Amino acid sequence: MKTFNAFVSAAVLALATGAPALAETLRLGDFQSTTHIVSVEGTTKWMAAVEAATGGAIKFEHFPSQQAAKSNAQLDAVANGILDAALLGAAYHADVLPLNSVVGLPGYYGSAVQGTVALQTMLKDGPLRDEILATGVTPIYGFVLPPYQVLAKKRLGMPTDWDGLDVRTSGSTQSMTARTLGAVGISIPGPEVYTAVERGRLNAILFPLASVPGYKLNEVVSHISTNGSFGGYSFVMVVRSDLFDALSPDVQATMLKLGDETAAHVAKAQDESVSGLVEEWKAQGIETYQMSDDELAAVATALQPVSADWADRLKNDQAKAVLDAYGALTSR
Repeated sequence: MKTFNAFVSAAVLALATGAPALAETLRLGDFQSTTHIVSVEGTTKWMAAVEAATGGAIKFEHFPSQQAAKSNAQLDAVANGILDAALLGAAYHADVLPLNSVVGLPGYYGSAVQGTVALQTMLKDGPLRDEILATGVTPIYGFVLPPYQVLAKKRLGMPTDWDGLDVRTSGSTQSMTARTLGAVGISIPGPEVYTAVERGRLNAILFPLASVPGYKLNEVVSHISTNGSFGGYSFVMVVRSDLFDALSPDVQATMLKLGDETAAHVAKAQDESVSGLVEEWKAQGIETYQMSDDELAAVATALQPVSADWADRLKNDQAKAVLDAYGALTSR
């Protein structure tokens, strides 16, 4: 802690005077590859911006692709001091962050930008923020992936098309979505999905289109929907609270401000990437399709109970308030 306090003083001086300071390196864990759009337009941009804004006083040692901890162990690694910071996939930590799993509910936000504005608002103050703080880490910024679509080896439209299928889902909330449609939700980390489909363990995948290239999933499916709304996925950048709290207010404000900018940027970048990807996949012979109005209506009707079931299942007196706030923010 003495070393860290010395680093904080150096960082404050660098911010105030522009003078170079001795660098302190923070170990940042990440389960995404460095080629994924979330890393290219998000994590690495934020790290570089923080390093520049602090005159090099704060640096990062990046551990992407689960190098330091598995997807579902990133939070524990930060809280226990193995890492100093991490980009969390909230769905992988639903056991300790159940309220944050609200983003996985189907039928809410229509774009990454819209969903990110809602999430950022809820991370500033309220139950989602409090839940994260209770684990010993501080949320710096959060963003969402574009709405999940379904990728499969056949066209899936009406709920009856899903009967008995093994579908990759992200966490318990999305598993409810698959189950409500008659499928079986199987939670598999993103880096392992390609092999699971290739070997026939999965019949379909719920996945955000902007993330497909990062895992090359277009190589193992033949049909991709483009206008469904099968839930969402949130990322939250966190720093261990004792480290963050030791920073001066100026340094904290800088990290948070750059976090806000990064969240908005990566959300927009994802939305813009989707239309281009769809054209690429068409050229590769993949059937990219829009679900018909009848299909969308049937799926929406089938999925209506998911949100209520989510709130009931949590048995948390804040769940209803979180759901109402999320619904209000995503309907703006």
